[in-house]
Amino acid sequence: MSTVTEPNWLAERRERGAALSLELPLPDARTAGWEFTNIRNLDLEAYPAAPGTDATAGSATEGLFDGLDASAQDDLPEGVIVSSLSAAAEEHRELVERHLGTIVSTDDAFVARNETAWETGAFVYVPRDVQLEKPIVFTVVQDADQTQLNWRTLVVLEEGARAEVWEQYLSATPELDGLFNTVVELVVGDGAHLRYVNGQDLSERSWIFGSQRAEVGRDASLDWVALGFGSGRGKVRMETKLAGRGAHGKVTGAYAGHARQHLDFDTTQEHAAPNTVSDLAFRGVLQDRANAVWRGMIRVDPGAQQTDAFQESRNLLLSRKAHADAIPGLEILANDVRCTHAAAIAQVDPDQMFYLMSRGLPRAAAHRLVVDGFLQALVERFEEGPVREVLSAALERRLGAVLPAA
Repeated sequence: MSTVTEPNWLAERRERGAALSLELPLPDARTAGWEFTNIRNLDLEAYPAAPGTDATAGSATEGLFDGLDASAQDDLPEGVIVSSLSAAAEEHRELVERHLGTIVSTDDAFVARNETAWETGAFVYVPRDVQLEKPIVFTVVQDADQTQLNWRTLVVLEEGARAEVWEQYLSATPELDGLFNTVVELVVGDGAHLRYVNGQDLSERSWIFGSQRAEVGRDASLDWVALGFGSGRGKVRMETKLAGRGAHGKVTGAYAGHARQHLDFDTTQEHAAPNTVSDLAFRGVLQDRANAVWRGMIRVDPGAQQTDAFQESRNLLLSRKAHADAIPGLEILANDVRCTHAAAIAQVDPDQMFYLMSRGLPRAAAHRLVVDGFLQALVERFEEGPVREVLSAALERRLGAVLPAA
């Protein structure tokens, strides 16, 4: 833990987190939501805390978001704060204290450990009615082998603000054995709009555990994108709470696994106010012996009338030993709603292959075209422009790593 003197409120939070981390056991196969992800081989003692790591923020981006034109620190409008979370806790104490820990609960073993051990992270604050022209990008690289990196992100948009925040988690080497434990809190004020893109391309020897949650205010909107390419095993929870009347949430997820990767996403769309809309789409491609789990829940709270919610999960299996579990769910406590879900797990359609090959394409090229088209359907959820281009390129690069060479 950092030797810098911390504010009393933060030290107290760490003490409570430390106590909870001793009380809360790690989940097992009997824990709700963990039935398909086995972590009994995880030895937390084998991963001591990593040295403090600051994210690289700025326009020089590599990795998943290569080529994205991002804001530089000196381009930011007055009042906008982009910094490490540890620095913000010192320099903007009232602001951080007001929001930190208000979105994600510590009743989870991994969140409690993050609460205790995080040394730094990312902090973004956009004042009322301020609109950023370019994305803010954070790149986090875990570079110490056999360590546990606890990363914390807090994004706050005040009423009427507009911003894009892109965050990527990477490993320094393909063979790095590490544990990445992340907590993300997104506060979207009334009438604000946030696009948050979170991607991980960690070493396939790494563990990842994530608790990510957003609260969206009245007439506000959240456009959330998740890319899951790396890691060997773990679980990421993504929860969107539409807390204000007229709030809108769109969540788009893509993953591509191979070898013996195990990818697990657990999503929740909570409608806590009337006249709210959510739209979730996840697609995954699995090669070799890779496994994926997607568990999605649409929850409509009492009084959240005229809710409109949709979720879908589609998986494409590229080998006979690849496996996917898609588990949609509904909890509806209001009577004037429209909630639908869809889930599909399939292999490459032989009719599509026949059609393409009958027109002269070699088998490998036809196969790649079908798989590419399956994932690119997600990209079409975005308007033409830089976002669409960067996401499309990231998917193309990942498919190049997952699919066998022609």
